[in-house]
Amino acid sequence: MIALKDVQFRYKKQRPLFENLNLTLQPGFIYGLLGKNGAGKSSLLKHMAGLLYPNSGECRVFGYNAQDRDPNMLQDIYVIPEEFELPGINISSYVSNNAVFYTRFDYAQMDAYLTEFELPRTVKLSNLSYGQKKKFLIAFGLSTNARLLILDEPTNGLDIPSKSQFRKIMASALDEEKLIIISTHQVRDLENLIDNIVVLEQGSIIFNQNVAAISERVTFEYNLNGVPDDEVLYSEELHGRRAGIVKNLSGMETRVDLELLFNGIVKDAATINRHFAN
Repeated sequence: MIALKDVQFRYKKQRPLFENLNLTLQPGFIYGLLGKNGAGKSSLLKHMAGLLYPNSGECRVFGYNAQDRDPNMLQDIYVIPEEFELPGINISSYVSNNAVFYTRFDYAQMDAYLTEFELPRTVKLSNLSYGQKKKFLIAFGLSTNARLLILDEPTNGLDIPSKSQFRKIMASALDEEKLIIISTHQVRDLENLIDNIVVLEQGSIIFNQNVAAISERVTFEYNLNGVPDDEVLYSEELHGRRAGIVKNLSGMETRVDLELLFNGIVKDAATINRHFAN
């Protein structure tokens, strides 16, 4: 479990980024962390990995204080950052040098992921394309079997077939002990993958709901003609029509449009949250 309690943080000579931020994340779920540029997503992920320290409050990961970076905690965390550099060695050498830091590393699993992603084993990592490097890090991260996997913009650089592979692999990798956090702007890449949506705006959590609850409480309509105004929670112009988020009065589960949902939350989180509170 990850638990952030009353976290306050600011970079030097800047306004506070987090003020009394509270968030609890449970194993067994894939969380989608969404937010605009500058909302604080990467900084939040770094707190969870113990790479940034709160000015006050605490961030605990599996019972450890994250900023202590206890080796027992670190062997259970793998972070795939948005920006990275890989050394000029081949895949086999990288695995041999780094797998030893993860007690549950599965070499057969790694080999299967490499085959799935069609990654060459003998070419130097530094000579791979950006998309190939990203797929290698995803394969290695999953093979560590770390209980916490943090991915920052994991689908950047992946082509359409690779994104489909990514979704399939991520869904099959989850178990009741693992906690996966995916931070992205590519919200459509997360559809049918994530279990919970957390939206960060200006350093504050403005929305935190389970996808199943979202699908039961709201529907996403692409032509609001004839829909009573008191049932519409958010609307926008889309392809010449008025689309939006509508109260789900039937109680039947519906498809969640993450892009439309995100737009609505950023524009009017209070209205949408009130509906979920009722």
